[in-house]
Amino acid sequence: MSERQRPGLLAVGLTVAAAGAAAAVGVALEKLVEHRRVEDALDSHEDYRSIASREVVVIAADGVPLHVEIDDPEGEPVLDADGRPVTVVFTHGYTHSLGCWVFQRRALRAAGYRLVLWDQRAHGKSGTGDVGSYSLDQLGRDLHTVIDQTTPEGDLALVGHSMGGMTMIALAEQDPQLVRDRCLAAAFVATSPGGLPVALGGLRGAVARTFVLRVGSPLLGKVGKRRDLVESVLRGARGAQVTITDRFSFGSPVPSSVAELTTDMIFATPLDVMTEFVAAFDGYDKRAALAAFAGAQVLVFNGDKDILTPPAHSDLIVEGIPGAEHVVLEDAGHVIMLEHPDVLNSLLIDLLQRGRTAADQARDRSSTGAAAPARPANVRRRVTDIAKRNEVDKARRATKRRHHA
Repeated sequence: MSERQRPGLLAVGLTVAAAGAAAAVGVALEKLVEHRRVEDALDSHEDYRSIASREVVVIAADGVPLHVEIDDPEGEPVLDADGRPVTVVFTHGYTHSLGCWVFQRRALRAAGYRLVLWDQRAHGKSGTGDVGSYSLDQLGRDLHTVIDQTTPEGDLALVGHSMGGMTMIALAEQDPQLVRDRCLAAAFVATSPGGLPVALGGLRGAVARTFVLRVGSPLLGKVGKRRDLVESVLRGARGAQVTITDRFSFGSPVPSSVAELTTDMIFATPLDVMTEFVAAFDGYDKRAALAAFAGAQVLVFNGDKDILTPPAHSDLIVEGIPGAEHVVLEDAGHVIMLEHPDVLNSLLIDLLQRGRTAADQARDRSSTGAAAPARPANVRRRVTDIAKRNEVDKARRATKRRHHA
C-alpha cells in the first residue's frame, strides 16, 4: 500500500456516526438486512470496467500527473460544423474516480460522441499535489489543462458530478470565453455553485458533516502514518463500509455490486485528501461565474433524497443560468449517475442534441444577422424512474417470498 492511505479508521468512525443516526431515525437492523437482500436480488454481477481507446497523462501546471482516458465514438461520429467530433468531458466528484461514469460512458460512446474522462488530482490514478493545491480553483485550472491537451479545438460539452460540477464552474470563472465559445451544452449533476453549506439533508447529512469536519480532520491527521493499523481496520470493516456508502449515497436500492463499486472508489481516497477537500468546500461561492453558461444548453439534475447537495443547491444553479432545465428525480440520492443511469443517459443524449441544434441555429443567425431569440423560461420537472421502481418492487416481492419460504 502506498503512502496515500485508504481511510479504514474513517470507516470505523463513520460506522459509529451512522449507527447513531440510524437509531435516531428509527432504522431497525432488520430493515437494513432486508435492504441488502433486495440489492443482492437486483445484482446481475456486471463487469463495470471500461477499456479506453487511449490513456494519456496530462501534466498540470504545478507538475501533478493527471490520468485521462479518451474514448473514440462507436459507429458514425457526431461532428461539429467544421467536421470535428463533438467531445464530452466528464469530471467526477469528491472521493470518486472516472469509473463512476461507466454507464454514461457506454451510452454516449454508442451515440457517436468522443469522450474525455479524467481523474481529479489525488483521486483514482492521478497523482497527488501539495496540500495547498487541494482547492476548487486548482481543479478548475486542471480541467482547463485537460481540455487544452486533449481537445484544443471543436465543440465541447461539460458534464460534472458534485465536486466535478464545482470544477466546471471554477473553469468558467477563470476562462469564461472558453465556455462561451466552445461549450454547446453543460450538465450539472448533483452539485452546487456554493452559497449554501453541503450536507443539508436532515439528520444523516448533519451527522456526516459534523463527523468529517470536527472529528475526521484531527483523527485523520493522527492516523495518517499508521499504515499497518489502517490496513488492518480496512480489511475488517468491509461490510460496514458498504453499508455506510449505501445509506449516504443512494435514495433507493441499487445492485450490491454498484454499492461495492462506489465503496471501492470512496475508500481508495487518501485520508489527507478527504480532509483537505472537505475544508475547501466551506466558503465556496462561485454563483457569479454561472453567467458564462448562458449561451449553452444546460441540464441541472439531482435527486430528491440527496443529503449532500439537495435540490436547494441545484435551485441556485438554475437561478444563475437563464433557460436551464432542472430535473429532480424521485427516490434518488447523491450518486445518481450509478443509481439511475438510464434516466441520466437519456437526458444527456437529449441535451447534446439540443446543444448541437442550438449551435447550428446560432451560426445561421450569425451569417444572416438575425437577432437571437429570447431564452425560454427555466423549467423544473419532477420525474420518477418507473423502470427502476418496478425492478425494485419485483426484487422486494421475490426476496420476501424466499425469506418466508
